[in-house]
Amino acid sequence: MSGYHITAMLDEAVEMLALRPGRIIVDGTLGGCGHARQICRRIAPGGTLIGIDQDRDAIDRARRVLPIDDLKIHIVHGNFVDLPLFLSQLDIAAVDGILIDIGLSQHQIEASGRGFSFNRDEPLDMRMDIRSSVTAAELVASMGERELATLFSRYGEERWAMRIARHLVARRKTQPVKTSGQLARLVVEAVPAGAARSQKIHPATRVFMALRIAVNRELEVLDRFLETAVDLLNPGGRLCVLAFHSLEDRIVKQRFRLLENPCTCPPSFPRCVCGLTPTVRRVNRKVLRPTDDEVSKNPMARSTRLRAVERL
Repeated sequence: MSGYHITAMLDEAVEMLALRPGRIIVDGTLGGCGHARQICRRIAPGGTLIGIDQDRDAIDRARRVLPIDDLKIHIVHGNFVDLPLFLSQLDIAAVDGILIDIGLSQHQIEASGRGFSFNRDEPLDMRMDIRSSVTAAELVASMGERELATLFSRYGEERWAMRIARHLVARRKTQPVKTSGQLARLVVEAVPAGAARSQKIHPATRVFMALRIAVNRELEVLDRFLETAVDLLNPGGRLCVLAFHSLEDRIVKQRFRLLENPCTCPPSFPRCVCGLTPTVRRVNRKVLRPTDDEVSKNPMARSTRLRAVERL
């Protein structure tokens, strides 16, 4: 279907889940259902898929395209951070695999009409779940210069954060910033021309990413989810995470390392006395990245990072 991107690292992610018929698997980010459809094929007959997404468009698509023969499918409109609640409601104590893909779908960029793209002039919304209360336009209108600069720097790692924030605040005094096109033009005006020419990405890329992360509380949600996700796995069950920028991947990497080596004893101690033992083993010691061939066919996959752990 037009507007739904090619799923990033599809084969690698599905292999990481170690799927087989009869397994209970969670796809916490249905998106275009690329991963979910492959999962369904591999857990049938007798398997169960719990598919979650906070975007109503993704939920509607899942109900149209996912197979229903020889397996159980539960489709949930919500955020994967609430997985413990969803499993409780389904009377499922634990699952055999969890996959989350934390990227934007091409549909959200090109066809959602919510201002995710700096190449379009749409309402500056950026909510993945339209039931959420705060939009990107509201943040841009209400935050002070220093707050905006901190946001652009922390979540977007934007070099020109203060300069962009100052320009934005000055401009909004005479013209509210209500669309993605307006914001993109403001950022281009604020970034020095020489710096903009030397970048491989559009000057507004990092600002748009920062606002999207803030609106959807993406890093907070990811961190909270990772605190409890492994507890929801059966022994031998796997948790796989596809991240798309360094901030997300850093959270995943640090959490996986802590789960694998939770000991807090000083290195000088001859033996562990804290009593904390590993709960997982890392499936891939080194982060997996897409192949050059995949990137050439699907440029949106170029920044993908895949990590997985298995519960002991």
